[in-house]
Amino acid sequence: MAGNSTGKVFRITTFGESHGAAIGVVVDGCPAGLSFDHVFLEFELSRRRPGQSTYTTPRNETDAPQVLSGVFENITTGAPIAILMANNNQRPADYDHLKDVWRPSHADYTYQTKYGHRDYRGGGRASARETAARVAAGAVAKMLLRTVGITVEGYVSQIGHVCVPDDAVFDYHDAEANPLRCPYAPTAAQMVDLLEHTRAAGDSLGGVVVCRALNCPAGMGEPVFDKLHADLAKAVMSINACKGFEIGSGFEAAGMRGSAHNDAFVQSGNVVSTLSNHSGGIQGGISNGMPLLIRAAFKPVATVALPQQTLTSTGEPTSLTAHGRHDPCVVPRAVPIVEAMVAITLADHLLRMRLNKI
Repeated sequence: MAGNSTGKVFRITTFGESHGAAIGVVVDGCPAGLSFDHVFLEFELSRRRPGQSTYTTPRNETDAPQVLSGVFENITTGAPIAILMANNNQRPADYDHLKDVWRPSHADYTYQTKYGHRDYRGGGRASARETAARVAAGAVAKMLLRTVGITVEGYVSQIGHVCVPDDAVFDYHDAEANPLRCPYAPTAAQMVDLLEHTRAAGDSLGGVVVCRALNCPAGMGEPVFDKLHADLAKAVMSINACKGFEIGSGFEAAGMRGSAHNDAFVQSGNVVSTLSNHSGGIQGGISNGMPLLIRAAFKPVATVALPQQTLTSTGEPTSLTAHGRHDPCVVPRAVPIVEAMVAITLADHLLRMRLNKI
């Protein structure tokens, strides 16, 4: 199976399955001499871990990270950093009834077709359990980014049809004040009500995660195939259940005129900026020093407690009512995952930018 690595200088490789012995990540290319914050690593993983609230899967995993290599005396050595997290709350028997059934909108059929043999225990490699490894790598990336003042933060802006109003005033940091990670309290309350009713009906919801990166220097990104926004799109779209990506004005730009969409340059002292930020902090595939702003749309969770028509592996029609431990909506736990993939991409391009000049 190819495609388990991403990045060119700051490069990560994840491994493990949903109900295997463990999951983990190898981070290669992290510079030596970086102060390694174990407490921060554990905090980031706690934001993604299952069982953290009534709105997530009840699977009880502590996701306690074991740093196996690449760090000595709390300082990175320049060697590959290997981080391992054991799967302690495995219940593979929950999935025995799925061995020969294709779950609607899951990877069962495509994995079986591509590989001829699949791990049906919770989806195996296709499970969102794999994203814990991304968050661990993202924590390392954030440690690197903060040495130059770059911060990455996100929140939930939409669940189902409930959205944070365009004119709402809030602080990004308030996202951690409630289990849905919506920083605007009136909307968060509406989201809770909608999610409760939907879960009671045995159904699921999708939503949108907003993520921004502040203090990115101008010059990050390569101008042709490795445009910064292209690499960000690939990184975010590689997250399970992500179905849409926007940067800056996104799809709204299609209905605007150029005179309204263009970001006018201004200068204050030695600092160049723009009066608006429809570009989302990137022009010509290269960061311009303005905040990076992205939105990621996630589909409703495919596992629902309602009868669904499907096929068996031999092509026979059947009805499937799923059971087991699943999130009714992925977006609250997707916030740290989106942040991680943005941070990993920025860390890679930051190091690549440093290689472009003598």
